[in-house]
Amino acid sequence: MSISMAICETECENASCIRYKKSVLKVIVKDITKYQDAAEFHLLLLKEDALALFPDWDDFLSRNKMKADTETIYLDHLRSEDDISVFEKKAAKRYTGWIEVSLLDGTLRDELLSGSIPEDRLTEWDMLSFDDMERICKGCELSWDKGRGCIGAFGPDNSALPSIADKYGCKIVASVPDAVRTKRTFGKDDAAELLKEVAVLRTSLPDEGKLAVSRYTGALDRLDALAHASLKGGCGFRFL
Repeated sequence: MSISMAICETECENASCIRYKKSVLKVIVKDITKYQDAAEFHLLLLKEDALALFPDWDDFLSRNKMKADTETIYLDHLRSEDDISVFEKKAAKRYTGWIEVSLLDGTLRDELLSGSIPEDRLTEWDMLSFDDMERICKGCELSWDKGRGCIGAFGPDNSALPSIADKYGCKIVASVPDAVRTKRTFGKDDAAELLKEVAVLRTSLPDEGKLAVSRYTGALDRLDALAHASLKGGCGFRFL
């Protein structure tokens, strides 16, 4: 298992992704009652109900390119325009739990967003293709991992670097495994301290042997780049 490190990019107003990640399109909820007018749903019929509308079942399946074992029919799976017009008059709604934020007025929208957690939100960033994400990351001034983005590898979870750091009083690097477990976020003021620790470890690694230099110089380079990006963006950083 590996450990990654990243700046807290949503704290950075100059991050190229910020407008996409702050644009929340949908939020999933357990109870849609309050937000029903903006709730996402699918129109569907069970097979036994659809049979009453389309008695020639084999022909219905054929013209809509559907499998013979289909038990639930969704409106958006139909291909025949004539079938769609008949189907949608009788179809039932099945709510997905997702609420379309743009369909809510100010008060309800603010309530929904303030009461949700990031894991329950779908943002404009989530809707981008991987190619678009890569293009945006490559053009971002905070893309510290050699232009690949603002998240990169610290190393395996059994890395000896934290124990080496502890030996030389480098508290941030020493605490990385614990920071992963506790989901700790370091503040932007910690970035300057991290740079100092990287400098200490660079001069100390040779004392730990050639193998340590070979294994951990790359991690120190990435920690250095992470800290500089954190300072530049005025944001915190984390290990995960």
